[in-house]
Amino acid sequence: MIRSELVHKLVDENPHLHQRDVEKIVSTIFEEIINTMAEGDRVELRGFGAFSVKKRDPRIGRNPRTGESVAVEEKHVPFFKTGKLLRDRLNGK
Repeated sequence: MIRSELVHKLVDENPHLHQRDVEKIVSTIFEEIINTMAEGDRVELRGFGAFSVKKRDPRIGRNPRTGESVAVEEKHVPFFKTGKLLRDRLNGK
C-alpha cells in the first residue's frame, strides 16, 4: 500500500472528512515519525511495531566489480521491529 492508497482508504471509511484533511493528517504522522527518528529517538506504535535507528560502525568493504578495498563510513539506518499483535495476525493466530 502506498501513501495515496492509505489516504483514499481513510477517506472512504470516514466520509465526514475531506481528502485534503486526511492527506495533512497522514503527512503529519509520517513527518513526526521521521523527525523523532532523526533525533535518534524510538517511535513505538502499540500492537503495530517500533521504529528505531541503528548505528553501523565504519568498516572496510570491497568493491564487487574490482575487488578493491573501500572504506565505508559510519552510518545510521532505520530499523523496524514488529509488535506482537501484528506478528500474531500475520501468522494466523
